Amino acid sequence: MKKYLVIGNPIEHSLSPTLHNYWIKENNINAVYDKKLIKENDIKDIIFQIKSKEIQGVNVTVPFKKKVIPFLEKLSPEAMESQSVNTIYLENKKVTGHNTDIAGFELSLRYHKYNVKNKKVLILGAGGVVPSIILGLKKMGVGKIIVSNRTKNKAEDLKNNFDNLEIVDWGETPCFDMVINATSIGLKNEDGIKIDYSVVGQNKFFYDVIYNPRETIFLKKAKFFGNKTENGKMMFVYQAHQSFTIWHKIMPKIEDKILKLLN
Repeated sequence: MKKYLVIGNPIEHSLSPTLHNYWIKENNINAVYDKKLIKENDIKDIIFQIKSKEIQGVNVTVPFKKKVIPFLEKLSPEAMESQSVNTIYLENKKVTGHNTDIAGFELSLRYHKYNVKNKKVLILGAGGVVPSIILGLKKMGVGKIIVSNRTKNKAEDLKNNFDNLEIVDWGETPCFDMVINATSIGLKNEDGIKIDYSVVGQNKFFYDVIYNPRETIFLKKAKFFGNKTENGKMMFVYQAHQSFTIWHKIMPKIEDKILKLLN
């Protein structure tokens, strides 16, 4: 039986096993997909298990998307450009890191019929998935990207890899058309995001990469003030869809049944 994992810390919120095991069953694949709470010093052993074919594939979530890179033998162009890996597998005897978050984010915006062309987008956070979001936005013709992070230096570091980013202090509320919560704030119900919702105006697009819980306080407050909101469920589904296709060479169906299962 083939074995697949999602690794992270925290990991209990992850619905990856629910989604992947549904597709595994639907496609009659002899495999199982689990989640594993790890620490940074566990990464080397996980990679060894992929190399030795004990594990056939791994998804990577917070906070290891960048930290796994030194242990890998090869990076896809997407992983190289973003310096972020969320999908690992063995290809031509080399442990390979790939990034399906870029396409996952882009496809989710298309699913929600939101056009970012020439729009001003504020990103909250500077780690993990943020480089993927920046690349996705740039591919879609975004007008301006503003980044705010609790540790300002980390946000400033993004400027080494991406042109034309504006960095603002944490808690500052600049003018925007869309705001993306790309932090882990909201996984637990207390919400430490400092946005002055009263000055934002209405009909802005609030997007949270978190999908479990389904509606974070960040989204609840935005909705209260008359804004459009979406969580990260479709980004999660589309990035998983691409990982599954890479691993199994089968493109699974994205059906209403599985979308309801993830609610």
